[in-house]
Amino acid sequence: MKELEKTKRISIVSTLFILAVLIGLFTYKRPKNTYAFTTKSTLEKLSNDNYFISLNDTNTQNNVLIDVRNAYEFEKGHLYNAININTPDLLNDENLELLKEYKNTNKTVVLYGNNPQEINLPFLLLYQLGYDNIKLLPVEITYHQNKLITKKYDVETSKTNIKDFINQSIKNADSDAIIPNANPIKKTIVVRQKKKKKAEGGC
Repeated sequence: MKELEKTKRISIVSTLFILAVLIGLFTYKRPKNTYAFTTKSTLEKLSNDNYFISLNDTNTQNNVLIDVRNAYEFEKGHLYNAININTPDLLNDENLELLKEYKNTNKTVVLYGNNPQEINLPFLLLYQLGYDNIKLLPVEITYHQNKLITKKYDVETSKTNIKDFINQSIKNADSDAIIPNANPIKKTIVVRQKKKKKAEGGC
């Protein structure tokens, strides 16, 4: 009798487990957006290539200007022929289709905002998703009496060769050699002598 109950329980548990697996397989959806590049490969490519474009070079048919600011700032004033895709809306289905179309037709997407810091995040996100046709426009946008003023923004460039630094770091990480400390620190221990107690009392 006990063996029969045990067998029933095992069959019920195994049936429930199989059902859970089948439900999981049928309801599983692949994520819409998957990274095409790893963080490491992205950083290597970004350190080797120049992703900035000047304002004078944007006025070609091959370039598409995208303003990542919000709709209010865009309506207040924007660059000629620019379209508005606010950063939080970049991964909407409609906008992703538009970005895919630009990539397939070999158009260069040029991102700009109030300043270069504002376009760093959208640039890295889209680049890692596989949109390697993106450039950054280093400008600073301000207004004077409701008139749009666009100033060139000087982006700080590294004076050191980042590629060599990365390669040297990888080389050092791969070697098992331990570099001895040329100047070992000597510890000095100070020993204080106890004070002698004064003689108490007398004869």
